Amino acid sequence: MSFTQTALYPCNPVTTRGVSTKLSSHQDKIIYANGRTIVIHDLKDPASSRTFSSHAQNTTVARFSPTGYYCASADAIGLVKIWDTIGEDQSVKWEYRVISGRVNDLAWDGESKRMIVVGDGKDKFGRPIIVDTGASCGEITGHAKVVNAVSIRHQRPYRAVTGGDDGLIIFSQGVPYKYDKTIRTHTKFVQDVRYAPSGDVFASVGSDYKVFLYDGKTGETLVELTDSDNAHNGSVMACSWSGDSKSFMTSSLDCTVKLWDAESRKVAKTWDIGRGVTNQQVGCVWTSSDDLVSLSLSGALNVFDKRENKDRPSRVLQAPQKAITAAVRGPSDTFIAGSADGRTFHYDTSSHSIHAVEGEGHTNLVSGLAAGPDEHLYSSGFDDRVREIEPSGGTFSFTQASFSASSQPKALAGTIDGTLFVVGINRIEAVRSNQRVFELIPTYVPSAIGAAGNAVAIGAEDTKVHVYAWNGRALSESYVLEGNRGPVTAIAVSANGEHIVAGDSAGKIVLFGTAGKAKITDRWAHHTARIASLAFLCPSTAESATHVASISLDTNVYIYSVTNISKYVAIRGAAPGGGSAVLWLESQRSGKGEVVSAGADGCARIWEVALP
Repeated sequence: MSFTQTALYPCNPVTTRGVSTKLSSHQDKIIYANGRTIVIHDLKDPASSRTFSSHAQNTTVARFSPTGYYCASADAIGLVKIWDTIGEDQSVKWEYRVISGRVNDLAWDGESKRMIVVGDGKDKFGRPIIVDTGASCGEITGHAKVVNAVSIRHQRPYRAVTGGDDGLIIFSQGVPYKYDKTIRTHTKFVQDVRYAPSGDVFASVGSDYKVFLYDGKTGETLVELTDSDNAHNGSVMACSWSGDSKSFMTSSLDCTVKLWDAESRKVAKTWDIGRGVTNQQVGCVWTSSDDLVSLSLSGALNVFDKRENKDRPSRVLQAPQKAITAAVRGPSDTFIAGSADGRTFHYDTSSHSIHAVEGEGHTNLVSGLAAGPDEHLYSSGFDDRVREIEPSGGTFSFTQASFSASSQPKALAGTIDGTLFVVGINRIEAVRSNQRVFELIPTYVPSAIGAAGNAVAIGAEDTKVHVYAWNGRALSESYVLEGNRGPVTAIAVSANGEHIVAGDSAGKIVLFGTAGKAKITDRWAHHTARIASLAFLCPSTAESATHVASISLDTNVYIYSVTNISKYVAIRGAAPGGGSAVLWLESQRSGKGEVVSAGADGCARIWEVALP
């Protein structure tokens, strides 16, 4: 194959305030939902994580089978897909429409032959099914409102428990599963119920701040865990058991995670995540490798080590929760990406780590990122701000100063003297040291921009590319290039200014030469949707570009040869849900190049490509 995926940097779980987010684990991997994507996040090596993108609707929950060979994932319309987690193709073995609404949780039995799916159905709130056929193997009755959680005892005789917004816990016997009793211990929403791996007990947590333990076989209430000095003082959103069934953890909206000793029925340890709404804990899972993972409302995955005498997480895994909307190459082995919720992250490809850019960033979608002199970077957002990012000791942070644009920025590019050009609704602003030094109000509507050296190329909605020269004080139009079929949506200028490439809303890419001021080829028309981003591969700033990378809303990445325009490499499905950013990581090496693709699923992928 002419390309290989060498790394995948996953997005973090999507969260909703006041709603429990379900996490599942197998060995060192945890699994969760984000948009239409299911993410298998490898805690030991995040770059080897994997995604599953076959759902047409937003996914809500995913859980590994007891063996770990299969995963069941569900979405907002009640569709459950059961797929292979081992094979590269992740083939779907079965899929069933189990309930007629959002699925909130599902659980496998110990034999991986049956499962129970619960949620917000129109005619029923839950249904047990046989995995191989989708046929019912009992019924879930007794609830009057949405069911939030389900858990199945993995030993015979089988038992199942469900908890819902009606404050009830329904205890069912199986197989077939049928109603046995109603447990009325909670006074508010039941957020989670979990059987211990031994099957002897199960726990429930809820919005009434309470935690209960019950007998696993009979459903009798054993005890309410009321450690008066250490109890939660906020809604408890999730719980998860250790492999030996002697301990369990709980996560709460009081911004704490607690480790409970099931035998002494006391709090063994409390971790305080911080203060503020973003630090509320909405989900948790205890992995078989003894990592305790809790999910913050901000999307951060907090990993705890119970052996450490710390009251804070041993490490925090950060990543976008929303679509990546812009990206740019950073210094050394890094690149920076901005997301649709205004957050910005830096990726270190040598350590395979992701960290949020520190400081006050954007409050809305990041529309552009550009590199400047002295390894500084710049970002623009739909909050009408342009901000500077500076590196410092392996981290990146926003500077305090910012520039307020005249209108909502569409795109961003920089010239060799450190001047930024911000494309607004109907004008282009030149910014240096957070001050406007020049403003151009063109007769056309600008839509994209690219710059290198002192050349600035502006794509327009009239399908033309307007090329300007920047003298440090003003832009002067040099010439106009034509050849695109639709409004220009992406543009790039090679490092030595020899080539300009423009992509449009029709999916067509045109390569221009600046020496002849004319198009070289318009045969690069393989994309079927709007071009989102373009990038030149240049051996050095003084040498000619050798290849162009493109990404489109059609999810594909194409690598084109500048020297032999008929040759290309297609990476299909490189950005599930639609691509938004593409960039080269390094210059050509042994006939290969590394390209980064990112898009609507919030994940960034690195591809090693045999250059055409």
